[in-house]
Amino acid sequence: MSIPAEAAAAIVAAGRRMDALGWVPATAGNISVRLGPDRIAITRSGRHKGMLEAGDVMAVDAAGAAIEPGARPSYETLLHCGIYRRFPGAGAVLHGHSVANTVLSRRAGDAIRLAGYELLKVFPGGPTHETAVDLPVLDNDQDIARLQAALDALWDATPEPPPGYLIRGHGVYVWGPGMDAAMARLEALEFMLLCHLEEGRPMR
Repeated sequence: MSIPAEAAAAIVAAGRRMDALGWVPATAGNISVRLGPDRIAITRSGRHKGMLEAGDVMAVDAAGAAIEPGARPSYETLLHCGIYRRFPGAGAVLHGHSVANTVLSRRAGDAIRLAGYELLKVFPGGPTHETAVDLPVLDNDQDIARLQAALDALWDATPEPPPGYLIRGHGVYVWGPGMDAAMARLEALEFMLLCHLEEGRPMR
């Protein structure tokens, strides 16, 4: 299946933006957009996100299986599929590995509370800074299906899940109705996490 040029261009641009900000070192991270009810465009495995080209984007079905015979999608494709399956309004998913989200997730319990930040406005239900978001933190697991099951259980128990979560010592997942919204949420979240990290440093 050919990837619409607009979808491929959005993924390539997102990869370059995330790379410029230091959030996808080496070949880390993955990026996707929803193409339809049962098709997803996602980065191929092992591609450096700052050097993406249109050919580095491939299509998978709703279960994460490659449409193109022999093509290998990102190892964590099932987590993207899980987001699209759970949240009908999700149109793009970003996964990155910043220093802030990696360090904070290693220190955290089940969630990181972000409160009082102006940039909380970028999340649904946050019209002012006078709000708080509990960003879930899940233990890392190389069994992606088991990790997705843990996410499903968490979402089942959460009335209004935030559009993002952390995997301990690994990275962050954020989504939005389109790539622009997903990127705005990622940038806002990374800024707040960096502030959170800096607040934990001893004063000199």
